[in-house]
Amino acid sequence: MFSKTYRDALRNSLIARARDDERITAAALTGSASVDNEDEWSDIDLAMGVASGADQKQLIADWTSLMYGEHGAVHHTDVNRGAALFRVFLLGNTLQVELAFWPDAEFGPIAPTFRLLFGSANNRPSAPSSSFEELVGMAWLYALHARSSIARGRVWQAEYMISGMRDYVVALACLRHGLPTVYARGADRLPEAIANAFKTTLVHSLDERELRRAFVAVCELLLTEVKAVDIKLGDRLASPLNELRDYGLAMEWGGTR
Repeated sequence: MFSKTYRDALRNSLIARARDDERITAAALTGSASVDNEDEWSDIDLAMGVASGADQKQLIADWTSLMYGEHGAVHHTDVNRGAALFRVFLLGNTLQVELAFWPDAEFGPIAPTFRLLFGSANNRPSAPSSSFEELVGMAWLYALHARSSIARGRVWQAEYMISGMRDYVVALACLRHGLPTVYARGADRLPEAIANAFKTTLVHSLDERELRRAFVAVCELLLTEVKAVDIKLGDRLASPLNELRDYGLAMEWGGTR
C-alpha cells in the first residue's frame, strides 16, 4: 500500500518533470487533489497540454517509459477522449496514476475538478453528464435481459443484468438529487430513505427466488424514479415495467421460453 507521503512526493516529481519538458505547455491537477478533497486512498491525476509542434506519440512513449522505468508501473490502460489520451498506470504499491495528454489547443477544464499549475488553459464546455433519458433507457434494457436470463436459468448473467439495472437506477436517483451519476460517486450522499430502499435490490445469492426478489425490487424503484421526474414518461413505462415486475413475481424456474 502506498503512503500519502509517497503519493505527494511522486506527484511533485511528475509536475517538476512536466515543467522541464519543453514539449509540455501547461499542466493541471484534476480529481480530488484539485479541490483539496484527498484522503489516504486518493490517486494522482495530472493533465498536460502538448505543444502543437511536438510529436505527441513520442511524448507519451517517453512518459510511459518514465513510469515503468523509474516509478514502478506494472501495467497501464488507455482511455481516449477526442484527440486526448488518458493513460492510467497501476503501480506495484497499488497507486493509480492518470496522465492525460491534451493538444494545447484543446487543453482546459472539462469538469470542476481542475487546478491549473502552469501555462494557460482554454475555455471548454463541461463534459456532458448522463441524461435522464439515457439512464432510463439503459435501465429498462437491462431489465429485459434480466428477465430473459432468469427465465433461461442463466443465473450469473441474471445477477449481472439485475446489478447493472440497479446501477442505472441509482444513477437516476443521484441525477434527481443533483449528485454525480458516474461510478456511484454520489450514491453515498443520497437521502437515507432512498439509500435504504436500494438495499432491497442487492442480489444475495444465485437462488431462483432471490434473483426474482431483487429483480422485482429494482423494477419498482425504476418506475418510482421515472415518475418522480417525468410523470408522463412514467405513465407510458408503467405497463411494461409492471409486466416485468409481475413476471418476476410469477415466474417458474425452467428452460428457455
